Amino acid sequence: MLCEVFSNIGWAVVFAIVGGVVGIMLVLVSTLFLPRIIERMTPNLNEGREIARGNVAVAQYFGRVVGATILGVSIVIAAAVVGGILAALH
Repeated sequence: MLCEVFSNIGWAVVFAIVGGVVGIMLVLVSTLFLPRIIERMTPNLNEGREIARGNVAVAQYFGRVVGATILGVSIVIAAAVVGGILAALH
């Protein structure tokens, strides 16, 4: 009985570590690709040039959209990690 509890806790730790590493990699990949996707969605607007020219509206829009998307990906990954931990503890 006690051995099974420690085994479940061990699996929960393994799921948390693996899920955390995979989550970090997914957030980094999304950080690399999301700005490119946003730039493709607005072909008539060069965000980098507008930001360099001091266009605050473009900078805030671009930053908020990319930031919110990365935050959303992080929340989904966190939910998956917690689900894995809960599955290991039962």
